[in-house]
Amino acid sequence: MKSIDLKVHPRKSLGKKDARNLRREGNVPCVLYGGDENHHFFAHENTFKNLVFTHNVYLIHLDIEGDKRLAIVKELQLHPVTDKVMHIDFQEVSRDKMIIIGLPVEITGSSVGVKAGGKLRQRKRYIRVKGLIENMPDTLKIDITDLDIGQSFKAGDLKYDKLEVLEPTYSLVVGVVSSRVAAKSLEPLAEAAEAEAEEEKAEEAEETKE
Repeated sequence: MKSIDLKVHPRKSLGKKDARNLRREGNVPCVLYGGDENHHFFAHENTFKNLVFTHNVYLIHLDIEGDKRLAIVKELQLHPVTDKVMHIDFQEVSRDKMIIIGLPVEITGSSVGVKAGGKLRQRKRYIRVKGLIENMPDTLKIDITDLDIGQSFKAGDLKYDKLEVLEPTYSLVVGVVSSRVAAKSLEPLAEAAEAEAEEEKAEEAEETKE
């Protein structure tokens, strides 16, 4: 899993007024959750460019003025018009504990279906997995070489060493359709698969409650 170093500064005061002042100066207020306590800090918006505006997912080595922590991005808040980073929530992680994270999908190979005139349709760009940090790859590779027209990969078809795929089994990831008409016909199929996936999630939630 790719990693990145970030040096940040602890916030001396909290609240909306302080956050507004930080943003006026080009800084981004942040919070680190999941550890012994929550940590509030900030850094200039340029600090986060390589972290935010990329398809990569990083393990972050945070340096809060000497207090070093491992983290991943939990949630981003962007300005609705300018896409400027307004706030970042980080989650503290440990090398000896399982984490859940969405990793980018990397399509490899040349599909026989595409070579025969089919169109590749990718429904998921990221897939949630569970595992130890040391077992997290940079990307989740899917080899589509043998994927023919009318065939697809669903989340339940994907297997990765020492990782558990957490997406619903019938969630459509990538498929090959025959034409524009066929591509349209894939949409209701995808919707049906997603509906079935939601039903499966609801059933899992009920089992957890029990």
